[in-house]
Amino acid sequence: MAIGIILLAAGSSFRMGQSKQLLEIGGEQLLLKSTRTALLSKANKVIVVLGANEVAHRKIIKEMPVDIIVNPDWQYGMGSSIKKGLQELLQIIPQMEAVIVMVCDQPLLTTDHLNKIIQKFENTQNQIIASHYSDTAGVPALFGKSLFEKLVKVDNETGAKKIIQEHKAIVQTIDFPDGEIDLDTLDDYQKLVR
Repeated sequence: MAIGIILLAAGSSFRMGQSKQLLEIGGEQLLLKSTRTALLSKANKVIVVLGANEVAHRKIIKEMPVDIIVNPDWQYGMGSSIKKGLQELLQIIPQMEAVIVMVCDQPLLTTDHLNKIIQKFENTQNQIIASHYSDTAGVPALFGKSLFEKLVKVDNETGAKKIIQEHKAIVQTIDFPDGEIDLDTLDDYQKLVR
């Protein structure tokens, strides 16, 4: 069962005031750490979507066995990167059964968590498997192929979250208590590395 991962890393980290993708976590840059986490999973293919600061970000992961694509419309929101990533994945693996959407600013995400999502999909064929944290279902989240059409039309600003909310009845979740830790501000980063 072919499963792809779209790693969203196109944003400009506006609230951070500097590129969050380049921040060091445990001795490696956040984008490299996220890419490695995705690559070590059981997924068949990893697409990394870059946008702002593309040249600097590409440099970090250029040796990794991932497909890097650039979203020229990154400033319109996460949805625009999801669409770009999914279109690319479907060209590479037309028979793809599911896609996992993940972001690069959840520093405590593990390969084990991604594999639990994949395992649950393989066992249940459930069409949405999301991560559960802070009383919400969010990313990383897997979407089965019955939802690909919705993903390629997803709203630019709300991204995958809206699809999860619209299909609550079929969402299964995997606990990810560290999922609430994301890096939006310098304060978030300093708290994490302290």
